[in-house]
Amino acid sequence: MPRLMKTLTLGAMLVALAACGGSGDPNLMNLRNTESGPDEFSVLPTQPIEMPQDLASLPTPTPGGVNRTDPDPEGDAVRALGGDPVRAARASGDVISYASRFGVAQDIRGTLASEDLDYRRRNDGRLLERVFNVNVYYRAYRPMALDRYAELERMRRAGVRTPAAPPQELYE
Repeated sequence: MPRLMKTLTLGAMLVALAACGGSGDPNLMNLRNTESGPDEFSVLPTQPIEMPQDLASLPTPTPGGVNRTDPDPEGDAVRALGGDPVRAARASGDVISYASRFGVAQDIRGTLASEDLDYRRRNDGRLLERVFNVNVYYRAYRPMALDRYAELERMRRAGVRTPAAPPQELYE
C-alpha cells in the first residue's frame, strides 16, 4: 500500500508540474513596459535646430502646434520612398472621406468597447480558469480568426490572381 501512495503522490506532483508549463501563446498581451529600465521607443530623435535666414518669417507659435524640428515618421517614410508627403496626406484624407461617405458613428469606440466587453464576459472561460485568472483571450477569439489557407483557396477558386501567395504545392 505505501508504494501505491508514493506512486499516486508522484503522479499528482508530475501533473501539477506539467500544469505550470507555458501555453505557447504569443506574449503580445502586455503592451506596457513593465521593466525598470529605459524604454527605447519613448525617445524620439528630433531634427537638428536650424537658424533661419530671416527671423521675421517665422510663424507665430501655437500651443499644441507642430514644431519644425518635430519628427514626422509618415512624411519621412514617404520621402524615403520617393513620394510627396503633401500629396500623400491629401490622399489619406481622400480615403477617409470616401470610407465615411455613408456617415460615421461618433461614439464608435465606446460602442465597440462595450460590445467587446460583453463578448468577453460571455466567453470568460471555465470556472477554474476564472478562479486562477487564466488568460483565455486566444481561445475566446479563435472563431473570429481567418484561416489564411482556406481564404487563399476561396480566392483562387473565384479566379482572383494571388501572385504574392506561395504556390499551391508548398502548403499541401
